[in-house]
Parts: sequence; C-alpha cells; structure tokens
Amino acid sequence: MNAYTRIQWLHEQIKAFRYPNAQRLCERFGISHRQGQRDLRYLREELGAPLSYSAERRGFCYSEDFSLPIYIRNASESDYTDLLDTQLSMAEEPIDAAHPHYVQLQIPFTATLHIPDKLARMALDRFIIADQGSGQYLCEFSHVDLFLSAILMIEGKVRILSPAWLREKLVAIAERTIENHRGLDEEEPE
Repeated sequence: MNAYTRIQWLHEQIKAFRYPNAQRLCERFGISHRQGQRDLRYLREELGAPLSYSAERRGFCYSEDFSLPIYIRNASESDYTDLLDTQLSMAEEPIDAAHPHYVQLQIPFTATLHIPDKLARMALDRFIIADQGSGQYLCEFSHVDLFLSAILMIEGKVRILSPAWLREKLVAIAERTIENHRGLDEEEPE
C-alpha cells in the first residue's frame, strides 16, 4: 500500500474516534514502526492536521475539525507524482476533474481571513469563495504551503481567524524565518 492510502486510512480512523497510533498503522499495512511515525508526522506537519495524542486511549485524535486536501488517484503512482508536480508548479490552477483517470476523494481546505485592505483582498481573490461581511472572507485552497506563501506576500494586514492550526503553522514559519536571519547584519560575509 502507498503512503496516500495509509494517510487516508489514518484520517478515517481518527474521524471515526478509533484513536489510531503508529503501531496500529504498522499492523494494518505491514510497515515498520518508524514508517508509521513518519506517516503521522506527515499528517501533522505537511497536511496541517491538528493531531493530539490521548494517553488514555493510546492513540491520536483531532483537536478541531479537519479535512484532508484534495487527493487525486491515477492509474500509476508515477503518473500521480508527475501530476502533483505539475499541479504544484501551476500553483492553485484547478486540475481537470472531468478526466476519466482522476477521482476527487476529499474537499479542499477552508479558512476564514480578516482582510481590511482592498488591495490585499484583490491579491487573494483567487482563494476567496465568500464575503462574510466586516472584512471577513471564506477562502478555499488545496495546498497549505502555497496558500500561506500567498498570505506572506501580501503587504496589507491579513489575519487568519480560523482554523487555529493554519494560523499556528504561519506563525511557526515566520518565527523560523526570523530566527534563521537573526544576527546576519552583524556577521562578516564569507
């Protein structure tokens, strides 16, 4: 079984309150414990899942509502990799979902942003699906990192109101970037 199947299984188990863990993942798919831990880390760090560990249940749950991003299944794994690379390079341009080899299994991520500035709102227009009034907009996106990159590029004031995991990921990226560049002005060039 491929990683995408395992991630889908993990998500379904968590949504069903079955509290999966790395050991159950290993038993289900015949993978190493280390690979099971990598799958959980991927779900949390790359897909932005708000995972919480329950010591009482000895497994994972979501601390808030969460949906997996769009997942495209193709006849061959290498075709999927090529498709994903192409999709990433095209940023948020949609895939032709009518193509017979592709099946949409999950809906895109959503977020609510506060965007008081008109120019900032225009820059994020491709993500906005609804105006909720008072400068709040409902956005939809399939790639977390691309969406956060778009927010970081905005010069106006943009705030992520929800979900909390997305806001926390943005703050972590900003903090890591600041830390990586702290003190560079004082350093001698090599």
